Amino acid sequence: MPERDPQDPTQRFNPHDLTQQFEQLLRTRRLNALTERTRSRRGSHSSARASPTPSRQSSRHAPQPPPRPTHDNTTALPSYASLRNMPKIPSPPQDPQSLRFRNQLLTLSHGPVKYENPGLLDEALGVIPLDRIYGEAEDESQLLQATAASIGSNVKPEWGYQDCVIRALLKWFKGTFFTFVNNPPCPVCASPTVALGMTPATPDEAARGAARVELYRCSENECRAFERFPRYGDVWALLQTRRGRCGEWANCFTMLCRAVGGRVRWVWNAEDHVWTEVYSEQQKRWVHVDSCEGAWDNPRLYTEGWGKKMSYCVAFSADGATDVTRRYVRNASKHGLERNRCPEEVLVWITDEIKNLRRENAGKEDRRRLIIEDHKEEKELRGYVVRALAAEIGRINLSADQPSSTSDEQKVPGRVSGTQAWREARGEAGNGPPAEDGRPPPREGH
Repeated sequence: MPERDPQDPTQRFNPHDLTQQFEQLLRTRRLNALTERTRSRRGSHSSARASPTPSRQSSRHAPQPPPRPTHDNTTALPSYASLRNMPKIPSPPQDPQSLRFRNQLLTLSHGPVKYENPGLLDEALGVIPLDRIYGEAEDESQLLQATAASIGSNVKPEWGYQDCVIRALLKWFKGTFFTFVNNPPCPVCASPTVALGMTPATPDEAARGAARVELYRCSENECRAFERFPRYGDVWALLQTRRGRCGEWANCFTMLCRAVGGRVRWVWNAEDHVWTEVYSEQQKRWVHVDSCEGAWDNPRLYTEGWGKKMSYCVAFSADGATDVTRRYVRNASKHGLERNRCPEEVLVWITDEIKNLRRENAGKEDRRRLIIEDHKEEKELRGYVVRALAAEIGRINLSADQPSSTSDEQKVPGRVSGTQAWREARGEAGNGPPAEDGRPPPREGH
């Protein structure tokens, strides 16, 4: 074996070795923390039993311990960043803020249940050009199989046939079926409109799931007509209107993915964005899909592409809820926001509660399969944290020798949907391409 060159940084810092060292370090730190906590509890109980209760007279003359300095780090509560890899014991919500967050997540969890409606699934299939979708999926699947066979006989294709169906559906949905709306055009003269704010929904709009309605006025002085833009939450209504922003896009596209047989999740982000996850049987994991951006398996898009900071990303499905923030926020110190809506143990309790509600009628084998998937996904999410730490240490160690080396970092595209003004108003301009300027719509909603 050739000797390592001490001047070569690629030989001094092996990413695989760093990953193993960090995994061992995290396990050691968890064990030490739990051991120290157990010892401190035993010591406090034993000292309390051994020391007799002093009388009031003697306590007056007993020497008092010196006051603890206010800068003692042992009294400060650890931050979320230092605890997100520690074992968490689920705890029910107690304080009002945690209870409000629980109610919000429970309400959001009801959304994906409607994707199991047989009548709605038939309605969705009626608008999809199935021959085109399946034909494109078959062509791509055969190409992937041929590529894998050219590499080796035991090499599997990167994506399976069902994955190719979703990819073809994504291409058709973004390119042909759905339209992104910034400011809707004037219904009379088709001129640009100006946002006026929100207005109450009519009974018909409310019946079709419009919790809020945006009001616009024509920018032409000779016209000045008004245009209403209901933010429909009902998928059937979206199949008719075929327009909206990321909320409507994700809702309708997730439903269409379910209609063609995919296992789907609707992912909610606390900073005002939603998207889809589809389970890949080929790779045995959940895959990020954003129909607005035409993005497939690019979870770093929002933080590293858009420049967006996020706190909570929770995935909802007919089988429960999962906190998937670590998949989308790889560097919490750089791209993460404070998670202050509830303690981490409470969030685990809430997601477990939603899983139990959704799986209470599932069969024994289905429950066992879902539990195995949960454990595998948790291992995947922890791996993102470990790899991010190893990569950060590698960059720190190599910065002295290669201060400007960035050629090995994968470039993540910026946001492409919406006007430049709208992206900037949402703080999501990032690395996106310039777009035609326009007045941004109201900030409320996805």
